[in-house]
Amino acid sequence: MPTKVKICGIARPEDARCVADAGADALGLIFVRQSPRFVSTGLAREIAGEVAGSLSLIGLFVDADAAEVEAVLRDVDLDVLQFHGDEPGSYCEAFGVNYMKATRVSGPVDVAGLEAEYPGACCLLLDAYVPGVAGGTGVRLDLACWPEAGAKPLVLAGGLTPENVADAISRVRPFGVDVSSGVEGGIKGRKDPERVRKFVSEVRRVGREGV
Repeated sequence: MPTKVKICGIARPEDARCVADAGADALGLIFVRQSPRFVSTGLAREIAGEVAGSLSLIGLFVDADAAEVEAVLRDVDLDVLQFHGDEPGSYCEAFGVNYMKATRVSGPVDVAGLEAEYPGACCLLLDAYVPGVAGGTGVRLDLACWPEAGAKPLVLAGGLTPENVADAISRVRPFGVDVSSGVEGGIKGRKDPERVRKFVSEVRRVGREGV
């Protein structure tokens, strides 16, 4: 199965169109006010309208009140919720929407424990651990920590770029890859079209060539 590509931290409609045109499978909208890539529900609706039906829309939250998530879901047609904090499984499953659970990795991963805690997750995302920061740091995950197997699909995040994603995929064979800062230029939240295209192209090349 081809490796899935998610481009996260989309904050402009034109970036959403670029991501869709490049052939990514999903884009991420960040509903975390502290993030430089935060989007309001109004902007999220505009972005969603720009790419309606062409790829999956994933909404990212970090330890949000349930009412906040529900409010976003009323206004934005999200396909998947991504929880990137310390949310328990019961919370993640309370919204009746497919969800993925992220965990920050600094050592060996207890995949069986994560699968038991989040039985309803469609996949698990493994990101690099940086103290005090929930994600989007651009720090590369230590691939030595990648688990050998799991019942649920695993998504690789953390420090991926067009220059290193092919090597990462060839080493750990994830179900999907997730990138944000690695396809940006000098401004957080603004995607570089050429880097987006190159990132997706590199992922597809690995799939074709079986590197």
